[in-house]
Amino acid sequence: MTWTELVMAAAPMQGDQPAVSDVRTGEVLSYAAFSRRVTRAAAGLQAQGLRYGERVLVDVPLGAALPVAVHAVAWAGGIAVLGSHGESRISITYDRYDPAAVKADLVFSFRPVPGARPFSELVGPAAVEFGPLAGPALTLDGSRLLDNAELATDLRRLATRLVVGKDDVLISAVSEPFRGLRTIDLAMTAGAHVVVAHEPSLVGCRVLAQERRATVVVAPYDLARRLLGDPTLRVVDERAVVSSLGL
Repeated sequence: MTWTELVMAAAPMQGDQPAVSDVRTGEVLSYAAFSRRVTRAAAGLQAQGLRYGERVLVDVPLGAALPVAVHAVAWAGGIAVLGSHGESRISITYDRYDPAAVKADLVFSFRPVPGARPFSELVGPAAVEFGPLAGPALTLDGSRLLDNAELATDLRRLATRLVVGKDDVLISAVSEPFRGLRTIDLAMTAGAHVVVAHEPSLVGCRVLAQERRATVVVAPYDLARRLLGDPTLRVVDERAVVSSLGL
């Protein structure tokens, strides 16, 4: 299985079960909706002329939209560049577009933004059935490229080390985009429900965990250390989700 296939693998079984909940926006993305949006947006990107290995700037915050944007680019054969400025023929944003910071011919936005086209325009009836088996898929700094096969292999290892099951509810208290994306990937590979919090306090994290009946929390070191005394939660330092990639 490729990187994106691993993340989508639980969709046939989980169907309309929640995959990602975004505390900030209130959006809840099901497994079926995730798979549908990724494969159809990938087809939309190809229809816009996206070439294999072409870079697409992705300026989307942590939440339900980020994995859709990144995996759609990867599934279409492109390279997702995580960042808020740069130059690429196609750019995907969430709710902002600054032409001075982003040089792009085509800009697609999840929320209405002047100068951008709706991301929904990419999600038509056609779908990409098979994504690339290998080749670069993601870059954080524009220089080091992370390969599809490398990301898939590491995700399998991560799933073995940090065991998450389909009945788990995982709170992502991660703030850095790639670590947050990796946390979502891990949860979805297991068929779990990941709830994306946004820089919560210790009290906020405990309240959210209680409200959502969470069983796992992935958090920055200081917050993870203070949560360790909670007997109802398995606590993971966010560095563990990217350590084997050297990040």
